[in-house]
Amino acid sequence: MQKRVPVLNPDGSPAMPTKCSRARRMVRDGKAIGKFNKLGIYYIQLTFEPCGRKVQPISCGLDPGKKYAGVAVQSKRFTLFTAHLFLPFETVKKRMEQRRMMRRGRRGRRINRNLPFELRAHRQKRYSNRRNKKVAPSIRTNRQLEISVISQLCKFYPLSTIVFEYVKADVDLTSGRKKAGSGKGFSPVMVGQVWAIEQLSKLAPVVKKLGWQTSNLRKYLGLEKQKKQKGDAIPFTHATDAISLAATQFIDYLPFENPEGKGHCWKREVTITDAPFYVIRRPPISRRQLHLMLPSKGGNRRKYGGTITRHHDIRKGDYVEGVKAGITYRGWCSGDTLKQVSISNTAWKRIGQFTASKVKLLRRSTRLICTRETDFNVAV
Repeated sequence: MQKRVPVLNPDGSPAMPTKCSRARRMVRDGKAIGKFNKLGIYYIQLTFEPCGRKVQPISCGLDPGKKYAGVAVQSKRFTLFTAHLFLPFETVKKRMEQRRMMRRGRRGRRINRNLPFELRAHRQKRYSNRRNKKVAPSIRTNRQLEISVISQLCKFYPLSTIVFEYVKADVDLTSGRKKAGSGKGFSPVMVGQVWAIEQLSKLAPVVKKLGWQTSNLRKYLGLEKQKKQKGDAIPFTHATDAISLAATQFIDYLPFENPEGKGHCWKREVTITDAPFYVIRRPPISRRQLHLMLPSKGGNRRKYGGTITRHHDIRKGDYVEGVKAGITYRGWCSGDTLKQVSISNTAWKRIGQFTASKVKLLRRSTRLICTRETDFNVAV
């Protein structure tokens, strides 16, 4: 089964994907221009006005999680895109804890506790930070990464629906807070889901599905699921769930009744095909710190964090090429010294340090690390 290449109209609006062979012919004949988007997906943009702009329904499935997520784009006849997302939950959680410790340390050094309470240098309250529907930073960054990926897909696929798998809890689905009589507090996960659905609804209509519905359809479609090691960047951890979610718009478990009896069965049909599989994560670049954990002598703070390097043409997160001992390496800029540039791989493990004059910029940072892994193969 041939894979499909995204197509854009001359004005940049998404059209229906086409076959790879046809896309090559159109680029060869000058009828289209080949490009790459921020996710590393190859697409073509037409240089002439097509005879029609009708599109077929295309659905995007999102399987959100705490540490990993799955995204898939599915039409009635083809699986167009699959991805495994590494979510920055643990990184943000650790940084928030560190920020809290640094703030407490600064306040302890600033306030003279030998003075009476009314004479201490306490900062006055400037505004009320007790807001309703506040999303925890660790959960918010997870949902923001998923939304940013889907927003890119909306630019190249004419998505008709986004199918979101949400966690069912004893809460009000409009606010994320617990219902009366069900205990105190609220669910941060549900608050994050409600916020994410509000943001996704600005891109396309959102349909919510429960986990058991995804599981039943995945089993009916015959897709494998690896449940023990969910962190493996393979299609059978989270991408298969995303495909099942997207396929719910083309097939459903509906009731029937005939002279022999009544019940439920799967109606309509959808075809799962081979599709490109991507692994996506954010580069864990530290933000520029206004204060360090311990105060520096003399009041001169050393530089820490940020994307600027000592070499003006390269910034952290840029995709670069370095040469060492006659061997060429490619990766992402992750740090620098006075004369060298550090290059890391997709897992942000340093490949090595290269002389700055032997490092060439290939692509500016998109704040995403996207790599195409082995394709999703339904025959596996």
